[in-house]
Amino acid sequence: MHKPFAMAALLAASCGAQAATDSDLAAIRSQIDEMKKTYEQRIASLEQKLAQAEARDEVRTAAPVTSKSAVAETVTGNRAENTASSFNPEVSLILQGQYKDMKNGAGRGITGFVPAGGHDHGTGAIEGINKRGFSVDHTELVFAANIDPNWRGQAIIAAVDGKAEVEEAWFQSLGLGQGIGLKGGRFRSGIGYLNEQHPHTWDFADAPLMYQAMFGTEGGYAQDGIQLKWLAPTPLFLEFGAEFGRGANFPGSDRNKNGSGGGAVFAHLGGDVGEANNWRAGVSYLKTSARERESVFRDVGGLEAQGFFAGDSATWLADFVWKWAPNGNPKYQNFKFQSEYFVRREDGNMTCKDENAVGNACAAEVTGTYRTRQSGWYAQGIYQFTPNWRAGLRYEQLDSGTRDFGINAANLAVDAYKPKKSTAMVDYSWSEFSRVRLQFAQDKSMQGVTDNQITMQYIMSLGAHGAHKF
Repeated sequence: MHKPFAMAALLAASCGAQAATDSDLAAIRSQIDEMKKTYEQRIASLEQKLAQAEARDEVRTAAPVTSKSAVAETVTGNRAENTASSFNPEVSLILQGQYKDMKNGAGRGITGFVPAGGHDHGTGAIEGINKRGFSVDHTELVFAANIDPNWRGQAIIAAVDGKAEVEEAWFQSLGLGQGIGLKGGRFRSGIGYLNEQHPHTWDFADAPLMYQAMFGTEGGYAQDGIQLKWLAPTPLFLEFGAEFGRGANFPGSDRNKNGSGGGAVFAHLGGDVGEANNWRAGVSYLKTSARERESVFRDVGGLEAQGFFAGDSATWLADFVWKWAPNGNPKYQNFKFQSEYFVRREDGNMTCKDENAVGNACAAEVTGTYRTRQSGWYAQGIYQFTPNWRAGLRYEQLDSGTRDFGINAANLAVDAYKPKKSTAMVDYSWSEFSRVRLQFAQDKSMQGVTDNQITMQYIMSLGAHGAHKF
């Protein structure tokens, strides 16, 4: 009787032991799953930290020791790029309008300089140059996005006085390495300081006379082509650039030919001085060629005549910018000083004509040599004294310099004049997206005319918008 009972007890004990083992296994499996989840979360967190560290290192490698403001703007730009969807471009709209009170100057232009943006005949034939009262002025529609990890693209459609045009449309490299950057398409040239900036980022309602004389009232030189930049791995910010393109815009002209119609080279140097100051200086050279570039002149009898230039135009620019902000924080107070200087030489031939048959001195179409050397400069200071208010002053002067019209000197009036302009402005910004500006200018760009101008301007930005240049 004892033997069967013992066997049953052993069997029962064995079954109990088996049940306890299954429970333990389940518990172990649960613990393993929990550990897997915990480690997966920790690994994901470490991978995220690694990616952020690599991104910061990439920024430092691309701009080793540039100024703090430039680095901050680069980081801001990279953040904007990273947050942008790869397939949905950032879209923004810039609304820029104004009210302008000034004299109705027939034939408005800059005395002693060829009108780069056209010629106002006093009847509104060239919009914008002589427009008074209310106007929408300049509107920009911007599309931008990363194309893939290697490229970024941007297009800006600008509308001025009811006419829309492709102001910029380019692609840009993101990671060629060794500090090399490549841009292709239509872009604002890297020459000078102000040239790359769009009108809504200017500190005054209009471009300096120097830029109007060099490139027209739009105040910038853009071309279709290729731009190559190299950021040197040096203790100071040191950048070199070269561009080759169609060269169709003034001072060049559009031509039906192969090859390049214009090119530019530039170099920029900058750095920090303590915590509160940083600076940048640069030198640039632009070379273009023109064929049948039409300009309006006055003949010796005061009648309108047309001149057609064919030859080379070479422009040198020098620029300097100094920025100050307490402890390097520009949010509450900051000051910016900037100045640029240019010299332009043009050499070729000019044909003088009487296209409108007004009976001027060029009715016989006279072709002669054409050589000029002209220069100009401006200096301005902007002080932001509260987070919302800024005030600024600008003074500028041009020199019509040497103008040798060859045998056409007997037919055309050769003006010798030094145009001047003094401007004061104050603006208020509710945020970085909205600003109004009041500006007063005493304009003596036309010989014998003192034009006191008042401009009330608004600038509104809708949607995502990339960081601005230094």
